[in-house]
Amino acid sequence: MDKIRFNQATAKILSRERENHGIGTLGEKTLHAVVKNYVEPDEDFHETPLEGYVADVYREGRVFEIQTANFNTMRAKLSAFLPLYPVTIVYPVPATKWLCWLDEETGEISGRRKSPKRGTPYAVFRELYKIKSFLKDANLSIHILLIDMEETRLLNGWSADRKKGSCRLDRVPIGLVEEIHLDCLEDYRMLVPPQLQEFTSKEYAKATKLTLPNAQKALNILYFLGMVQRVGKTGNSYLYEVTE
Repeated sequence: MDKIRFNQATAKILSRERENHGIGTLGEKTLHAVVKNYVEPDEDFHETPLEGYVADVYREGRVFEIQTANFNTMRAKLSAFLPLYPVTIVYPVPATKWLCWLDEETGEISGRRKSPKRGTPYAVFRELYKIKSFLKDANLSIHILLIDMEETRLLNGWSADRKKGSCRLDRVPIGLVEEIHLDCLEDYRMLVPPQLQEFTSKEYAKATKLTLPNAQKALNILYFLGMVQRVGKTGNSYLYEVTE
């Protein structure tokens, strides 16, 4: 983790946006652009045509793909890249998030407020489930970046205050908090909280603050990767423990 380089990447992209008169003017969203410049500051290695696709970053035989959501859209790329190159998917997660609201009619942006939700590395499981079949490939790595960020949303929702069902306009990084690297199968063990011995999906959900459906997806992946095993049942729920 290099917080100085991350701050330099953020300053570079925000300066470029100011020159272009504000948010939403770049061809890509701010968060994606900052993370890409953090991964590789030299833009000569950005947006490289490769095997019929375009890699976010390609340098010295290695591919980096910055993916903020929708891992399912990467399946074709992964099928093309993984037999030939090491591929790292970089997944930014909001650690602490501040929300601002933009009224499109007046152009007014509200003062920001802190969201009560905090992001954790476990958020990656809802996306990893979509590329589960690729996770055992030795050429695939996942890097999770926990980032404090400010999110601007449009006041265009269906509720009375126009916030529920609103659209996100942009996310601007404030600072890098932590990096978690899943570079080999053994690294996935760190995604089982150490206080859990024998546990159910409900207990895993409570320890990780995931919803129960996402906790079940997480354990499905960890079981598929051999990081946990089923050792019995309690009622209708499997009992899990970490494998030796």
